[in-house]
Amino acid sequence: MKKSEWSDRELEELLRQMPRIHDHRDPHDIYHNISLKRKRVRPWVLPGLAATAALLLFLLLMPKLMGGMHFSHESAEEKSTSSSNTAAQKDSSAFKKENASSKEAETTKTQQANLLKTENVKTAIYEDEVGKGTVFTYWVPDEQAQILIPVSIIANHSSGQSWITNYTALMANLQEEEWGLSDFYPLNATMKLEKDGNTVIVDVPSDHQYGQGSTAETNFINIVQKDISTNSNCKKIRFTTNGLPGIELGNIGRKEEIDVASQNNHAYFFYSPANSKLPFLVPSIETYNNINSALEAMKTDQSGGLKSSLQSFPQIDHVSISNKMMYLSFAVNSSLQDNQESLLSFEALLLTAKEFGIEKVRIKNSPLSNLGPFDLTEEINVPIAPNLRDIP
Repeated sequence: MKKSEWSDRELEELLRQMPRIHDHRDPHDIYHNISLKRKRVRPWVLPGLAATAALLLFLLLMPKLMGGMHFSHESAEEKSTSSSNTAAQKDSSAFKKENASSKEAETTKTQQANLLKTENVKTAIYEDEVGKGTVFTYWVPDEQAQILIPVSIIANHSSGQSWITNYTALMANLQEEEWGLSDFYPLNATMKLEKDGNTVIVDVPSDHQYGQGSTAETNFINIVQKDISTNSNCKKIRFTTNGLPGIELGNIGRKEEIDVASQNNHAYFFYSPANSKLPFLVPSIETYNNINSALEAMKTDQSGGLKSSLQSFPQIDHVSISNKMMYLSFAVNSSLQDNQESLLSFEALLLTAKEFGIEKVRIKNSPLSNLGPFDLTEEINVPIAPNLRDIP
């Protein structure tokens, strides 16, 4: 506010010049009015008014306050839930990985324990076990159709019939699912020999399933090739569909004939299906230049579920080959346990030796004189075929 420009003297002089004012009221009345105004207000009125105002204010603000509190509570709860879910997902993911790894390790331990409990038995077929029977080998896909597993049987000899007639007749008796493998046989095809005896004709119906996907096509071609090359000396396969030349395969295309190639130089590994008491001995997909490279590969696991077959076997120090005989020596102070796992490792070694044209194996410094039914002080013949199984 602007400061007044009037002095006290000037204000006093001005008031004196103003007209006089006379109050005509009775002095008694004036006193009475002053007394009424000076009466004290009752003590309960102001607190009551204050309480009422506070109550009204609280009622007005309560919804907003409650809404704000509720929102804050939900937000915190959602954040807590979201954080808990994220943590749970991370924990779950880590647990699954750890659990899967733990299960795989536990499965391997269980399989090894089962091998140690199993009586020492040979799983391959040897010449002295065949007698007058005929050995047939069927190549069966594993459950994931990633690898082919050879399964062999000893069939009674049927005179007057070709090998392929007996071979195809027994396909329906295979127990693939019982063995933990894919149900593949019997083939949806007929197989017969041409008159020259060197060519197999494979005839499929027009609605065959072997062209439905690259895996089905590849397995069909590979299995037919392996079945024929393993069980005969035939050199060629001719395909027909309902008697007409050729077979249509979606990815490979049209095939009329293929050569039967000799397939050797593989290394043998363990493959254990679920709930299997004994593993299968399975050749590798890869081939190797020599027996030493193959034996070195057998010390480690491979793709497709193939496990090392020499992991618990003594270290091989030296290998030499002469006149289809393989001589091997173990490292100094090596130990060899007489159990089922060691026996299977030795059979894997024998089957691998056969892949390289070896017919007999001789160990120069074996820690044991006998391993199951094998006399390790003598030369040992390689097997005729792997994975002997009985069928009805």
